[in-house]
Amino acid sequence: MEQPEQGPAATEAVAGQSNWLGEVGLNGFAPYLMNRIMGRYNADLRRDMTALGLSTAKMRAIAVLSVMDGLQMSQLGVYAVVEQSTLSRALESLCSDGLCRRESDPDDQRASRIFMTRTGRAAFDQMWPQMAESHERMFEGIDEEERRAFLSTLHKMLANIRKHDF
Repeated sequence: MEQPEQGPAATEAVAGQSNWLGEVGLNGFAPYLMNRIMGRYNADLRRDMTALGLSTAKMRAIAVLSVMDGLQMSQLGVYAVVEQSTLSRALESLCSDGLCRRESDPDDQRASRIFMTRTGRAAFDQMWPQMAESHERMFEGIDEEERRAFLSTLHKMLANIRKHDF
């Protein structure tokens, strides 16, 4: 893909910044590329999620709960990469639709834990083939060694920016 054209300001160096965005360009800026990839991934899934009555926030919550059931709401927000207020509204809807349930945390009465119900599992099972297909499409033409190296790099990047112990 050709890089977007750079404006005149992009060619001028910014004092003290050797890798200014204008120098590396959008296609050399990892956050831009990651956002484009995830934007496309989410857009591809949105059609299927909408048919199930799920938003991106709801889908992320259900996907995380399918692997790590019974998380505290704050943990679920971190793993699902959803802001607390958005997650709260999504969970309210998921619980009223019978896809998950809240229970008081036995170790901390101020917190609640979120569990997926059988109905939630059925919704996830319906969603998963499209998620898996989109995931595989992203890795088309990328061999296993490259894929492992990429995932290793992502884990290192996540460790570099992590704010939570989990």
